[in-house]
Amino acid sequence: MSTNQKIFTLKQVVSSIRKTIEERYQQLYWVKVEMHKLNRFSSGHCFPELLQKEDGKIVAQISGSIWNHNFERINKRFIQVVKEPLKEDSTLLMQVKVSFHETYGMSLQIMDIDPNYALGELQRERQETLKKLQKEGLINLNQHLQFPLLPKRVAVISADSSKGLSDFMQVIESNNWGYRFFTMLFPAYLQGDNASSSIIKQLKTIERIRDHFDVIVIVRGGGGEVGLSCYNNYELCKAIASFPLPVLTGIGHSTNLTVAEMISYRNSITPTELGDFLIQAFHNFSTPINDAIKTIKTRTKSKLAEERLQFRAASQSFKHMTKQYLTGTNHILLQKSRMLKNEVRENLFFNRKKVHRLEHQSISSSKYLLQRKNDKLDRIKAGIPQSTFQLILRNSEKIERMIHSIRLMDPINVLKRGYSITTINGKTVSNSNNAEIGDEITTKTSTFILTSIVKAKTQDNE
Repeated sequence: MSTNQKIFTLKQVVSSIRKTIEERYQQLYWVKVEMHKLNRFSSGHCFPELLQKEDGKIVAQISGSIWNHNFERINKRFIQVVKEPLKEDSTLLMQVKVSFHETYGMSLQIMDIDPNYALGELQRERQETLKKLQKEGLINLNQHLQFPLLPKRVAVISADSSKGLSDFMQVIESNNWGYRFFTMLFPAYLQGDNASSSIIKQLKTIERIRDHFDVIVIVRGGGGEVGLSCYNNYELCKAIASFPLPVLTGIGHSTNLTVAEMISYRNSITPTELGDFLIQAFHNFSTPINDAIKTIKTRTKSKLAEERLQFRAASQSFKHMTKQYLTGTNHILLQKSRMLKNEVRENLFFNRKKVHRLEHQSISSSKYLLQRKNDKLDRIKAGIPQSTFQLILRNSEKIERMIHSIRLMDPINVLKRGYSITTINGKTVSNSNNAEIGDEITTKTSTFILTSIVKAKTQDNE
């Protein structure tokens, strides 16, 4: 290195850069940029990360700065126009000044932000979401579901402190007709950066137990159009459109419908109106039933009165016909009884003669049979002692053999030969009295008794 070469300090270099930039970039510029993070410090100053993306890739990136007094002014105007404060991850139109600091380097000092441009970006997101849903055939998918006859079991997605939730519950729980609903709250953020992912997460939770519910309700209080911007999110709208149960929305007082409201089964301006819709569904079911009950009662009374008149007339006719029939039947019975008496007398006279003849014949035959039977009994009596002795002798030998066999079959003798008997609940183990794992069984041998617990069981297919 030459001894005459001039050497600069780092401060001299960066100061020169700062002067050059200040001379070159003196005016203000309007820049379209995505604000990734706001990075607000306790001092009130913000140092946002500013990006530009193309095809999902970052093609430009620079730090920004908003001093506290500018941030308060910009944020206040944002709340007045857009109805919510300045937020991260949004595309904005900023008025900036190029700035370079010796310590902090290059940045864009943000002087102003156009809130009207933010509203336009929201409308663009809304249109893009609608186009995607239309292309995928999801626009009317949830609306084509069959609505339950009685939407009694309601899954509610809302914030537990939401005024909209309290209004909705007041309507369905305090109705004058005594209709009873089962509701379960699935807490979620209703606005802001985390609202879409929070609601999607709860929809997935409900889907896993969807058999326990009839409809899904998403309710919140009122808000401006940007306060409802999360309901134009494509992923959230897709989850609602493709949900297997009807999704009902009551998410605010906005004059322009969000995409979530457009593709849901039913949307209401307020949670109160949504509660009235569910009450009306019960009315639509109960009113025809009540009318039918009244009609049935009226027609039943009329039919009973008509049947009573017909029954009385039939009773009178039956009574008259019965009297006539009984009179004719009594006359016939008198004739039949006279004829029967005469026939009985003739039969009795004839049968008495026949009985006398049979009596004489039976006496003669009986004497002859008795004589023959007595002779036969005498012969049998004479042979009984010898036959009885032989029979007793044969049966005694047979009994001795049976006793010997029984003794051999005695369980004690079987056990003495090395066998054992296993029982459960006092009965021998068999197909009908089978032991299972964990049962207590008793095994008896000739000299001892074992009590065991079944640990394993193997099926013997042989």
